[in-house]
Amino acid sequence: MARRMPLEGAEIEVVAAFEHWDGFYDVIGVKKPGGKGCWCMSYRDTSVPDRGAYMKAECEREPGPGVLAYVDGSPAGWCSIAPRSTYRRLMSSRTIPFVDDEDAWSAVCFVVKPAYRGQGLMNTLLEGAVQHARDHGARFVEGYPIEVTDDRRVDIISGYVGTTTLFERAGFERAMKTTAHSGGRDRWIMRKQVG
Repeated sequence: MARRMPLEGAEIEVVAAFEHWDGFYDVIGVKKPGGKGCWCMSYRDTSVPDRGAYMKAECEREPGPGVLAYVDGSPAGWCSIAPRSTYRRLMSSRTIPFVDDEDAWSAVCFVVKPAYRGQGLMNTLLEGAVQHARDHGARFVEGYPIEVTDDRRVDIISGYVGTTTLFERAGFERAMKTTAHSGGRDRWIMRKQVG
């Protein structure tokens, strides 16, 4: 188990993943032989044969595929955020509909390294993701989190999309309930106007 790294008093910076491939790689941590992990590709294009090379190329062009949180200079967390139109799976989703014709930016996943979990870093990541989208011309930002209505612990596999509470704290509103589920929990389209 990773040693907990307290965030209180730490310097936290959220930056675009553009030109931060090493930080992205460090957080995602795909260390399996052949690099067959997620690589944050489930919404992008799972048919890509070399996911690592694809994401490295994404980190080399502006605006980058998302944002990274650094704690005292060390990569600690990731949020994938980009225009919805860049996520192939979202564009053809039967369970997460379009709210309107706007090409909203979509915050689709979060990864926080084990040593930094349970201290609110996802709040900081979402705040930085919204600012990143705003800085690149977004009018709306969306997320597709789970709704937690009971005391069951949210497992990492289900929680990568965030929770409705996380998005509400960041000023998002419930735009529409989806037919999508994660870990047996309902997912919502949460939306915030930023421009």
